[in-house]
Amino acid sequence: MDTAVNSVRIIPAVAVPEGAGVTVYRTIGSPVLRDYDPFLLLDHISSDKPEDYKAGFPSHPHRGFTTFTYMIDGHMEHQDNMGNSGDLGPGSAQWMKAASGIIHSEMPKQKNGLMRGFQLWINLPAAHKMDHPEYQEYPAEAFPVVKMQDYTVKVLIGRFADTSAPITDELTGVSYYDVQVQPGKYFQHRLPAGNNSFLYVFEGDGQLGEQRVPLHSWVPLGADEGSFDFVAGKKGARLLVVSGKPIGEPVARYGPFVMNTREQIDQAMQDFQSNNFVRDRAWIKRNQ
Repeated sequence: MDTAVNSVRIIPAVAVPEGAGVTVYRTIGSPVLRDYDPFLLLDHISSDKPEDYKAGFPSHPHRGFTTFTYMIDGHMEHQDNMGNSGDLGPGSAQWMKAASGIIHSEMPKQKNGLMRGFQLWINLPAAHKMDHPEYQEYPAEAFPVVKMQDYTVKVLIGRFADTSAPITDELTGVSYYDVQVQPGKYFQHRLPAGNNSFLYVFEGDGQLGEQRVPLHSWVPLGADEGSFDFVAGKKGARLLVVSGKPIGEPVARYGPFVMNTREQIDQAMQDFQSNNFVRDRAWIKRNQ
């Protein structure tokens, strides 16, 4: 159950079995928060027990949206039915615009027992749901880090101050930062006007206004919030800060298919069952 104190709404992550039995911690996409336009799902993989994730995510389809996968610790091996494959290591990330359709698998691999990472689903506007699929994949060193006295910001999508990430989203203007705040220090950020934004604390804790934000908590920062001040707790804090433009279109959703109408969902299911799901081949764009 989420809580709201002094206008700060806090939603704790809930454990959900996914794939072949992997435990993920979900906020967006849970019964408490179905979606947060343009965001459809936020899953946090966090475990030092290989039995929690070793089964992985066997071959499965996607249509109608984009996934963004960001690894903190461990590895995520992936491949698709078009011959693409890769290995996301610590600090690396992949932007996968599934659009008209991709069938792929993701298999987590531990590093010293640790596996931590995130997957965010981002909706696509109706006019782009059947675009050609696209991949962008980059190692940790490709993402710039802005270092300030009180905090650091790893810029994964979009821009922060005068610094640009290698991944941009022209359709929904997503920005995605990994922010580390020193103990007792502030991170202040002005949100893009009209966007839906949120933060998710995955190390330590902190405070927004008079409300404590504990570990593994998701907080919406809506279109009218302006700027916010996050104060880290005694052990510091690490958090995602994410923002995107709402699409404002009907959402029809069934498992790995996200379209605008039930008829489009039925067509996706029919295409998958008849082996006509993948229409266009995609190649992985990697940083050289």
